This record gives sequence, C-alpha cells and structure tokens, in this order.
Amino acid sequence: MDREADVTVSESDRLHSQLSRFEDMFPGYRTEIVEGNIVMSPVKPHHNETIWGVRDVLKSQLAEEWGFISDVAVLFDQDNEFCPDLAVIPDAERRKNLSVYSPELIEIAVEVVSPSSVRNDYEVKNRAYARRGIPNYLIFDPYKAHCVTLWNPGPDGYLGRDTFPYGKKMSVETGIGKLTVDTTNLPVDPSA
Repeated sequence: MDREADVTVSESDRLHSQLSRFEDMFPGYRTEIVEGNIVMSPVKPHHNETIWGVRDVLKSQLAEEWGFISDVAVLFDQDNEFCPDLAVIPDAERRKNLSVYSPELIEIAVEVVSPSSVRNDYEVKNRAYARRGIPNYLIFDPYKAHCVTLWNPGPDGYLGRDTFPYGKKMSVETGIGKLTVDTTNLPVDPSA
C-alpha cells in the first residue's frame, strides 16, 4: 500500500511551534493540541515501557517498508494536532524526518493511557482517528490492564472493537498483515 500525503507547511509550522514552546518549558510532559486546547500529560515509566515493548514486538512482524513515529506531531485539523504514542507509517515517509505528518499516512495508531488521557484516548482520538480513515487503532491501558483494538473506521468512531485483558496474546488483522502482541509482560500500574 502506497500512502503519501502533503501537509500545509505554514499551518503545521504554526501549530508545531506552539507545542515546541510548551515541551521545552515543561520537560517530562507530552504536549498535544486536542479540540483546540493545549493538553499536557506527565509521562510515567509504565507509559514508555509499554510503547517500547509494543514497538519491539510489532517491528519484528512488519515488512521493512513500514516504520514508526512516536510522539511526533500529526496534524488532523486546526483544533487537533495529536502526537500518537506510536504510529505505523510508510518507512519512506518516516525517513523524511519531519516535525509534523499527515494522518493519511498512518496505518496503525497506538496510544498508551495515562490518568490524564483517558477521555482523549478512548473518546476524542477514537472519533478523530476513525474520521480520518486510520484503519486500526490500539489502546494499551496499564490502569485497566487491557488492550482495546479498534477497526472499521466510520464517521463517529470505529465500528469494530475487541478488548484483551493483559496476560494473553492480542491479535489484530490489518491491511499490512496479522499482528500479535503478547501482553503478559506489559507493565500494569500497581493501583490497578
């Protein structure tokens, strides 16, 4: 599948410069523009461990023409510039090393829930990712100890949904192949 897209430079530069200022002022926080608001989420070790673990497992299953971006701006519209925890895009696009990408490039979006991102990950991004036609959306939740897979994007969100409790293998059929993640060793918040 060949997916390429252009982003209007002036608009993406404007939004990205807003995010960059906040990221520099508040290290240890992930910054996005969600529904026209700048949202900052503190990053905890379980968050990063989950991202790295999922990336490593998926990388071994993907063809070499696919690559990853992580916490890089993706311009959805004037009010939403998300930074997916992990996104699978064509590797040729990843190698361009841009500061902002188009959502049309994303084949799989992955978010890891933090206490401050619950609504954004489960509701706002569900609708936004589906409206832009991102085929698969995976939500890993170290607080509920489960993974939610979403597919079949529609105008109001994804029409398909499965929930896999941690401790089992999670599989998802994608346009780039069947992918499996063993959730047994993914970190779970001690309060879960």
